[in-house]
Amino acid sequence: METLRRQLNVLWDRFGLKKLRGDPDVREARVFFVIVTLALGGSAILVVNSIPALRAPARLIPFVILMVLHIALYWLSPAFMLSLQRTVGYLSFQAGLVFIITLFPHDLSIILSLYPALLGIAVGMQREKRRIVAVIIVWLCLATLNLLLVLGFAVLPTWLMFAPPLTLFVVIYVVLYLRQVEARERAQTLLGELEIAHRDLADRTARIEELTLAAERQRMARELHDTLAQGVAGLVLQLEAADSHLAAGRAERAQEIVQQAMARARATLAEARRAIGDLREAQVSQPDLSSALRDEAERFTSATGIPCMLDLMLPASVSADVCDHIARIVSEGLTNIARHAQAQHVWVDGKEAEGQLIVEVRDDGVGFDPASALTYAGHYGLIGMRERARLAGGTLDIVSVPGHGTCLTLRLQT
Repeated sequence: METLRRQLNVLWDRFGLKKLRGDPDVREARVFFVIVTLALGGSAILVVNSIPALRAPARLIPFVILMVLHIALYWLSPAFMLSLQRTVGYLSFQAGLVFIITLFPHDLSIILSLYPALLGIAVGMQREKRRIVAVIIVWLCLATLNLLLVLGFAVLPTWLMFAPPLTLFVVIYVVLYLRQVEARERAQTLLGELEIAHRDLADRTARIEELTLAAERQRMARELHDTLAQGVAGLVLQLEAADSHLAAGRAERAQEIVQQAMARARATLAEARRAIGDLREAQVSQPDLSSALRDEAERFTSATGIPCMLDLMLPASVSADVCDHIARIVSEGLTNIARHAQAQHVWVDGKEAEGQLIVEVRDDGVGFDPASALTYAGHYGLIGMRERARLAGGTLDIVSVPGHGTCLTLRLQT
């Protein structure tokens, strides 16, 4: 039994049927094969019972063998659809078997049962309309020739009466089946494309979520730096200035600076609360850019005593987001000057020229190396300024030479 199973597997591999075994088209075609088997088997039994001469062993045995072979080849037909050469060879062999089988009984009924089945499988093995038309024409010619050679011209009127409706019925049945197969193939193709699109959408969604989380982390880092870090840095500068005045016996000036520091602390707390509120809802106010830059300059001068000269010719129509980015960049630039530049004078200029909004922050301090400053751990001011410039749709240029001051230039398209 095991040997027989191995031989059958070899046969399936040789004819290419193993990979067709799970094909849904092949499974549905088995219904047609069952119908053909029952129809041809029943027709053969009726012919043998109605024609005594056919029951003679010399004629019965080869007739039965050929009928079994003919029916078995229907079940093997999917293997012959893998190439056009196989299909033509298969149909030619089946047509030859039909012609030989009809020579045994010399009966019209066997012809009317064998040729429709052959037409059905021949049409079903085609996928192009012109080939289906060619198959029908060849089939009609073969069936008519076979009929005339076996039964003569006397049965021609009967054949002409049965041939058209029989052909039409078989073709309609097979064509409807093929349309069903094509519809299922399209559905499977669309399903595959839908699954690919779903996977792609899931990947894109995950990627967007990652980018959104990264952007939100960067935004929160900027907000924390520009509110808490800058506010605390300003308080430290003011407290250091107050301590210096106290050490020099200038108590009134120290008290003024302490009061300014208290105001600064309240402002920092308000900004922190505003930043938290911005995480929940969008801004609705329309701030004035020039006023925001003046406030930053006044806070800087009050905290450091360094004069900050303003030259502002800025447009009034600046969006809230852009205004916030510019004010934060200027504030960070002034904070860096206060902490590191050792400057005597500071300039903040703003103007609109050649379709650009240009804001500059300059000082006459000790300067620094911008390239190396970006690599210092824990110093995120320059990085934050560049990120804000990019988010505002512009660029930030930093020009500084040790011993010759620094110039920050923000350019935005208007």
